Amino acid sequence: MKYQVGDKILILHTDEEGEVIDIINDKMVMVSVRGVKFPIYLDQIDFPYFKRFSQKKFEDKKPKQFIDNIKKEKSSAKYKVTEGVWISFLPVFDKDVFDDDIVEKFRLHLVNQSNTAYRFIYTVWYDGRLDFELENEVPALSDFYLHDISFEALNDAPRFSFEFSLSKPDKKKAEYFETFIKPKGKQVFKQLEEMRLKQEATFSYRLFDTYPDRVEEEKPDLSKLSKAGFKVHASGKTSVIPPRTVVDLHIEKLTDNWQKMSNAEKLDLQLKTFEQHYDAALQHHQAMIIIIHGVGTGKLREEIHELLRLKKEVKSFVNQFHPSFGYGATEIYF
Repeated sequence: MKYQVGDKILILHTDEEGEVIDIINDKMVMVSVRGVKFPIYLDQIDFPYFKRFSQKKFEDKKPKQFIDNIKKEKSSAKYKVTEGVWISFLPVFDKDVFDDDIVEKFRLHLVNQSNTAYRFIYTVWYDGRLDFELENEVPALSDFYLHDISFEALNDAPRFSFEFSLSKPDKKKAEYFETFIKPKGKQVFKQLEEMRLKQEATFSYRLFDTYPDRVEEEKPDLSKLSKAGFKVHASGKTSVIPPRTVVDLHIEKLTDNWQKMSNAEKLDLQLKTFEQHYDAALQHHQAMIIIIHGVGTGKLREEIHELLRLKKEVKSFVNQFHPSFGYGATEIYF
């Protein structure tokens, strides 16, 4: 017998494709076509490969064109994006048992539609757990392949985070810039449907339009106070803290002299640093911020949580446990 269980076949009189699921005898087999099972004689089926090959050849055959009639081809962008930096999702399709197209996975690309090259640190988080990390550079007016993710991974609340910096530092520009996206399942389904209707190959999310300028702290005019008889003392230079989505409050990250500090002094420095980054997150309209406090005695975590309960800007916060966070971090949503 030339057919075996699992072979793809073509029903000759209906031109439908199916699969052999059982061998009845030397003259008949049991087949499944779009979920419907029925027996059929061998002379009523054939392998589908000749049909596929001949159809493809027929479809690929193009009418002859003369040079005078050839139209100038329009240049088409690989990704349907405008200026700025984007993350683009390329769906990879497979066939289900009914021969319908289903999304198996996504190929993710970082698309740079600007005249500036950027260094970047890219991380992927699922339910607050770090799953993937990559550090590299994307040149100007080019795209960079990041990695693949399965379609099912969208059910695990993924967060795609980026930290950008200029490949060639500029004193007038910010030292770094952080951003992230958290696409929801319903949102992705809508993007897929719009992509199919427009007959496009990808859908994308904008990460930023233009790289931000350096933010300098506004210096107050102290001359009026001095003229009024107040004594004004010069202090050290201060600068506005740039926004971050992840802030590490482990004391060794904040100062080199931590071993000489008392527990009260350490806690005071950690809380002041927290307040500074919290204020910076609000000023830059961040959607969330992660504060890494570790486990320890739990004193720092309790102090931060007590402060968060009093802040009206906080929508919610949750304590996460992960080795990347020293087994302790609080994720704050505004």
